[in-house]
Amino acid sequence: MDANIIIFHLCSFVFLILRGADGDMSYSFPEEMKRGSVIGNIAKDLGLQTGALSNRRARIDTDGTDKRYCDINLNNGELVVADRIDREGLCGEKASCVLKQELVLENPLELHRITLHIQDINDNSPQFKEELINIEIHESADRGARFVIEEAHDADVGQNSVQQYSLKKNDNFILAANGNTIELVLDKELDREKQKEINLLLTALDGGSPQRSGTVVIHVTVLDANDNAPVFSQDVTPNDINLLACFTKTCLVRLLFTPLFSHIDQILFECCFFLLPW
Repeated sequence: MDANIIIFHLCSFVFLILRGADGDMSYSFPEEMKRGSVIGNIAKDLGLQTGALSNRRARIDTDGTDKRYCDINLNNGELVVADRIDREGLCGEKASCVLKQELVLENPLELHRITLHIQDINDNSPQFKEELINIEIHESADRGARFVIEEAHDADVGQNSVQQYSLKKNDNFILAANGNTIELVLDKELDREKQKEINLLLTALDGGSPQRSGTVVIHVTVLDANDNAPVFSQDVTPNDINLLACFTKTCLVRLLFTPLFSHIDQILFECCFFLLPW
């Protein structure tokens, strides 16, 4: 008989603990709400008189965490924000962000699970890994050549993440963006003799409201190609050659000419020939 009583009380206790399963509450609200902001009304949602919360020592317990993100105002039954809720810090880039808290009521004991769905707000701007991207391209590169650019990242999710890219208008490059692949496309061939360096401005934009953006400068260094033949500064004829230090049958002629390569000031070469006796 005593055993039956113990089992009865144990079952009653378990029933009380499980009571309220149908009264579990779910709230959805944006991240970064100020402390004290109202999430919902516990008393109203549970059909309780406001005074019952105080009489039954209502309180919020955390579920596996040390932080209490919400609390109860026992005077009016409102569930309020108790601490900063940063969605990115809590859930990273997950599509959904859910926090679990528990409402405890005594006399009789009841537990109600509170599920908090944290909505993302557009509080982060797209960012590139570097402030400056350096690229070296040979001037002999063909039109249509592609150069991969590292994508921007945004801590926000969904529409608030990076949605599009734009490249400031320039003479040589256009932008090709396909998903997470960003490429510079050479639209007009390069000429180092005209322009050794090119600065491009790439912008990443998210889809939030208001829209946020991030920029990066792409510095293109045009590498030289051997596409120009050396030229003399003026026409040279046999009469212009000054035969210096002619001895016996040989004469050493030193000629200077300037090429079009801007990184070489001048080239010196020696030409030796024989003066035939006849």
